[in-house]
Amino acid sequence: MNICVFLSATNLDECYAAPVREFAKLLVKGGHTLVWGGSNVGLMKVVADSVEEAGGQMIGVSVEFLSHIVRPGVEDMTVTRDLAERKELLRQKSDAIVVMPGGMGTLDETTDILELKNHDKADIPIVMLNTDGFYDGQRLQFQRMERDGFLPLPLEQLVHFADTPADVLAHLEARTVA
Repeated sequence: MNICVFLSATNLDECYAAPVREFAKLLVKGGHTLVWGGSNVGLMKVVADSVEEAGGQMIGVSVEFLSHIVRPGVEDMTVTRDLAERKELLRQKSDAIVVMPGGMGTLDETTDILELKNHDKADIPIVMLNTDGFYDGQRLQFQRMERDGFLPLPLEQLVHFADTPADVLAHLEARTVA
């Protein structure tokens, strides 16, 4: 399975980096391929380093204005003209999306794919890794949107929240077996 991760290109505390490393190792152990934003900084570097160290495969999709931080040596790396093209290519190359802690770019990518899924334009599992309660507020907002009638699909059909990297992969792998 090609698993795309949305996560920060910012260097963050070890409480965020450790689960990213753990996820990368489990991803490789499960025989999956990493699809990611292609940057060689922050958590994007952490996930790529960990996949590489474990002997895994990577597919990178960056964007021109970030080309100065693209990870060197990745065989399957594409640099797009703009963010819209990047998001589309990330989706096309992926069988599942995992949202890890991140900033505005991560939020943009996440709401984009959720909106497409909400309108039956993307049939892809989405899991949010809720490291250290990072997405507790987002989950509450989604629950309110569902309760107040703003979501045409039940929340559990849109996104799954997981507390550990192992829970993320267990959820995704169970979906591919079912």
